[in-house]
Amino acid sequence: MKVLICSDGHARAENAIRFLASTLAACAADVTVLGIIEHPADEASLAEALRKQVQILRDKHVAVEIVTRTGQPIEEIKKRTTEQAFDFVVIGAERKNGGHFAMAAKVYHIVKTIDPPVLAVTGNRSELRRILLCSGGRTYIDRAIKLTGLLAAKSQLAVTILHVLAEPPALYSDLIAREEDAAKLLASNSALGRNLRSEKEALEALGVRPVIKLRHGMVATEILNELEHGLYDLIVTGSALAAGPVRSYIMGDVTSEILNRADCPVFVVRGGEPPPGFFASIARLFGKTRTRS
Repeated sequence: MKVLICSDGHARAENAIRFLASTLAACAADVTVLGIIEHPADEASLAEALRKQVQILRDKHVAVEIVTRTGQPIEEIKKRTTEQAFDFVVIGAERKNGGHFAMAAKVYHIVKTIDPPVLAVTGNRSELRRILLCSGGRTYIDRAIKLTGLLAAKSQLAVTILHVLAEPPALYSDLIAREEDAAKLLASNSALGRNLRSEKEALEALGVRPVIKLRHGMVATEILNELEHGLYDLIVTGSALAAGPVRSYIMGDVTSEILNRADCPVFVVRGGEPPPGFFASIARLFGKTRTRS
């Protein structure tokens, strides 16, 4: 597993490294710490910060190299991920008083333009133990399932797959209120049941025993409610590849809201080409045309 950790020398990058160090060690990850010098006067202080940050990883016996670049962070991260393939990219982040990322614009831009998944780490959590994986019930979450499974299996992490039923069809109207709802849905032959069952089996094949949970209501709100009550250390959500000649990714309103409001690190794992008719089906579901961004 190859991981790129981006550092500007500030405490947020060190927090991200401390949070992931044990997991990266368990996965025998090959880590590159990319130090970005925006102003020449910062070169000496960045070098000292990188030395301390890299030592955290080496103390866990993680294979790590330091690469430094001078320039704008977003452009340098894009260049590095073009030059070398990484399984995911790690960015340290802070929140404003209103609860939003201080570097939200940069995070959004990176998520939408680079190929690897992006893990935005906020706060001072000491280590990763429990993961909440948000499932849209679609097959193009496969990449998130595989990556989550690899991390969880190697590090013995607990994984919960959450699906939010925004407006339950009549088929599920009697399944909403009880604890056994997820088991009944998994046993059904519906498209959603088959997809959730496939996700569960894919994790089990990697050695992970996930818990499946269903919620009913507004998607972002219910995800955040589960996050608040479940004591999770990481939330995994998705983004889709935009159609058209320009290669970019769509975070969507749900992923954007999670990035802004989740009180824990957020892992945005892109899926790939949305299935045929995806945008049309979303428009029909909500009764309106949904624009792509």
